[in-house]
This record gives sequence, C-alpha cells and structure tokens, in this order.
Amino acid sequence: MKIALGNDHVGLSLVKELDDYFKIKKINIKHFGTFKTERMNYPEIAFSVSEAIASKEYDQGILVCGTGLGMSLAANQVKGIRAVVCNDPYSAKMARSHNNSNIICFGSRIIGIEMAKMILDNWFKTSFEGGRHNIRVEMINNYNNLK
Repeated sequence: MKIALGNDHVGLSLVKELDDYFKIKKINIKHFGTFKTERMNYPEIAFSVSEAIASKEYDQGILVCGTGLGMSLAANQVKGIRAVVCNDPYSAKMARSHNNSNIICFGSRIIGIEMAKMILDNWFKTSFEGGRHNIRVEMINNYNNLK
C-alpha cells in the first residue's frame, strides 16, 4: 500500500509524530507536505495529494492541518476523491466501509498522536463493503456529470 501524506505548517507537529507509527507499521509513505513552520497555503498540499490518489499513483492519502476541515474541502474538489475528517476510530471505520473514503484528514489542534494512531488503525484495516454502498459512492463520484 502506497500512502500520500500531506500537511501544512500547523499539521507538521502531528506528522512528525506519525512518522514513527508508519515505520513500525511498515507503511510506505510519500511526503507531499511542508517541513517548515512558516505559514503556507494548505490547498496546494491537498490538491497535490488528491491528484496523486486520483491518478492511482498512490492508494490512499492522509492530510493534516489545524482542523482537517480546510484540507478536506480542498481535497474534495478533485474528481474521484472522497476525503473525510475523522476525529474518532468509529468514524474512520464507517468512512471506509460505507463511503470508500480514499483520503483521511486530521486536525493537529483537535486530536493527539494516540488518537490519530487508533483512527488510522481502523481506517487502514477496514475494507469497502460495496453492495448498497456502491450506488451511493457512484452518485457522489458522478455528481458533476449529472448536472
């Protein structure tokens, strides 16, 4: 599994802490974010990660900013992306099993490292259920084509 990881200056501290988690779990990560604390524009990072997922260069993505909200809003502008903000393990499980989310977003001002690990554990181990959920995911994917 290849994971694209992006962060802005506010998300840097959580991303640095997550690096050990990725090494222990042997998860292949490509950093798209900044390693600097100077203010930067999070949409640029969200678009880069989202395009890498949409093109299937990477399997899934993780985006980290202050709340996760801005990153998710920007990521969802890219066709084929289903980015979700998750602040708890159950939401992460449901985002994968029912919505086939391909990007998970965190707020470094909202959750700590241990919660982030629990959320990622659930998100990574959960598969899309398909079935009745396929119809809904396809509706989301094709919305702009229906107008």
